[in-house]
Amino acid sequence: MGWSYRKSLRMGPFRLNFSKKGVGHSVGVRGARYSSSADGRREMTFRIPGTGLSWRRPLRRRR
Repeated sequence: MGWSYRKSLRMGPFRLNFSKKGVGHSVGVRGARYSSSADGRREMTFRIPGTGLSWRRPLRRRR
């Protein structure tokens, strides 16, 4: 298992995510979030706060 790196910087509803692969971003409110990773993957995440339950939906890449 190799080394990994991840750091997040929060600015209100926006979040920048720094990793070895690059910079990703996400935006959302409590319970719903849109994320775009450094390698181009996009997804929507819906959560029920306080329960640990969540649902993720990958979004197709733009052509």
